[in-house]
Amino acid sequence: MFLNNLLEVSGHTTDIITYITIGVLALLAVIVAAVCIGNRKKKFDTKSLAFAAICLATSFVLSFIKITPVPSGGSITLASWVPVLIYAYAYGAPKGFLVGIIFGLLNFISGPYILTPFTFILDYILAFAMVGLMGLARKFNRSLLTNVVLGTVIAVVARFVMHLISGMIYFAEDAIWVDLPTPNAFVYSLIYQLVYIPGDAVICLAVLIILAKSNVLQTLLHIMRPNEFSAAVNAKTDNRDAAISAQAPADKEGTKNSDLSEETAVSATADKKGKD
Repeated sequence: MFLNNLLEVSGHTTDIITYITIGVLALLAVIVAAVCIGNRKKKFDTKSLAFAAICLATSFVLSFIKITPVPSGGSITLASWVPVLIYAYAYGAPKGFLVGIIFGLLNFISGPYILTPFTFILDYILAFAMVGLMGLARKFNRSLLTNVVLGTVIAVVARFVMHLISGMIYFAEDAIWVDLPTPNAFVYSLIYQLVYIPGDAVICLAVLIILAKSNVLQTLLHIMRPNEFSAAVNAKTDNRDAAISAQAPADKEGTKNSDLSEETAVSATADKKGKD
């Protein structure tokens, strides 16, 4: 009975995946067209599009490096969210949301796993769109390290909630309940998400903290948006130049006073010799 039910669900899911995959490809085409049209209206400059492509490609490649794959779609990856999080921080929430959605659709195409169309929306659209929340972290007006940590935590928590709701729908299916000790979809979904999302988040946080403390992140942000992040990158240089500039007048004044003292001493010596 369990096997028949499971096969029935699997067959139904396969049909859904086929239809949604076609829809995803069409949606990606629409997004690309919309971005191109927006670019003509100067909403997206060429540089932001280029970095979006670079960050998406890097995140997509990292998503294939799975440290501990989890059954039913979850996995701990090698900091696959880091490039798109950096992009969202550099270019803000709207572009971050868009890049996150595209990243989610690419993940679906590379390894689709859904049960219903609604779980597809939760797992691959809304969950990955939470990348864009990182773009709001700049408004905290704290240090770069603090902003990045807070932004990552907020994005991961929002992602966790989306996957949690999707998991509740998954575990609520009748065919899934066979051999499970208690019919509590929330508990099973919570346990499942805790298996991999916190681990994935810790890896992302560790990488971002290392990048921030080593000034690599500041350099990347400066390259991506020099008008927005040049002050942060050149803070030490600016302070050193300011100190040198402040010291220069003092040195000049000291030299001037020294010259005056020497002239006074010479004049006094000459006067003394004249009197003698």
